[in-house]
Amino acid sequence: MTCCEIRRQLPGYLDGAIRSGKHARVREHLDLCEECREELQRYRRLAVSLGQLESAAPPPDLAAKIRVRVYQERAARERTRRLFTRARLVFENILEPLALPATGGVLTAVLVFALVAQNLVGGIPFGAVPNDLPTSLFQPARLESLAPFPVLGISINSERPGGAVLMIEATLDAQGDVVGYEILSGPDSVAVRQQLDQLLLFSRFRPQMDFGRPTAGGRVLLLFSEVRVKG
Repeated sequence: MTCCEIRRQLPGYLDGAIRSGKHARVREHLDLCEECREELQRYRRLAVSLGQLESAAPPPDLAAKIRVRVYQERAARERTRRLFTRARLVFENILEPLALPATGGVLTAVLVFALVAQNLVGGIPFGAVPNDLPTSLFQPARLESLAPFPVLGISINSERPGGAVLMIEATLDAQGDVVGYEILSGPDSVAVRQQLDQLLLFSRFRPQMDFGRPTAGGRVLLLFSEVRVKG
């Protein structure tokens, strides 16, 4: 084995991760080659230095960030699945009956497909139009504004470190009213839920929109950086 091949095997040789036959050949080469022995010593010093490093502590809000990211990815997959299902139903219910084997049937199918495609993407603004939202595609529910009055017991202060993190997922009906919620992380007590009931009751939400129509089942993720319970 050449020196180049031996040096590629040195990390495994040092950790005992190579087979016994190859380990013996590396050992024989090291007995004869001073440069490779020096390279092995450098690997040993590097391993000692790495072993003396202290483990880095994760950020305190790492778990909350992971939950938010998972929720966002799940919502994106759900929107894609809904759009694919609706497009498949449009094709099965409209295009297939019109797709006649004759030339006239093919032309009719092309025209109908163009009309359906225009209806699907017609609500997407191609220019910068203020306050214009797509009306033909699925839009998730969202928070419009929190309750305009302070609610005792819930205090939001993003500038103060060390506050507890409260993350909830609210479920809306077709009118944008909260029909239920789930505390994903943070304190969960009777006092906290009573204050959340008041806050969500007087907050404004936009319901989930499915092709321009409000539908029930929309979910909104709310994250409070600090929660303090009084009383």
